[in-house]
Amino acid sequence: MEAMSALQPTLALFDEPPRHHSERIVADANDRVDWLTARARGVTATDVARLTGDNAVRVLALEKLLGSGFSGNAYTAHGRMREPEIAHWARRVYGMQPSTALFHADGERLHLATPDGLRERSLPSGGSVLELCEIKTTSSAWRRIPRHYLRQVWWQQYVLGAERTLVVWEQHDGFVPVGPEPEVRWVDRDEDEIHRLVQLADRLLGAMQRRG
Repeated sequence: MEAMSALQPTLALFDEPPRHHSERIVADANDRVDWLTARARGVTATDVARLTGDNAVRVLALEKLLGSGFSGNAYTAHGRMREPEIAHWARRVYGMQPSTALFHADGERLHLATPDGLRERSLPSGGSVLELCEIKTTSSAWRRIPRHYLRQVWWQQYVLGAERTLVVWEQHDGFVPVGPEPEVRWVDRDEDEIHRLVQLADRLLGAMQRRG
């Protein structure tokens, strides 16, 4: 019998560790043209907020290819104006570092997210865990975080590899903040929800490729 070639392929014994989120930055919102261009090619947390089923996939695929025509309103303008102040509060109270970077998921360059803030918390046993911050403004009193915002949160956790997210929201009345401080709630990572969202996102990318 002939000796086995030294060039025989071998199987890796272990999966490669995921790349750190800082190595997966695609663009930065401070370069708005580059940021918007990158977002248009992939699936973002804003897109995922609307992904509830097949009909949503079809509608969103057309909008991403042709444009939605929506450029904002008084509520989105108020949110953009208040976000830096709320981010400053989240940094002072929770140590969340404001972020404008657009990240891609490990191994999936078209799965994208731009969290409002993040922090790496050291663990007593060694190592660290990544936690995110998501900032919202609302004219309504929330008894619970709306479902479409939770989809955004879970998607961001998946993309960056985070374990939980601090959702910070500020209620306003006629664009005047109601309380002295924002309200907060921690949202844990949910693997079942993430799995479902990844499937829908891949269907959206497939629909965009077929129509593009």
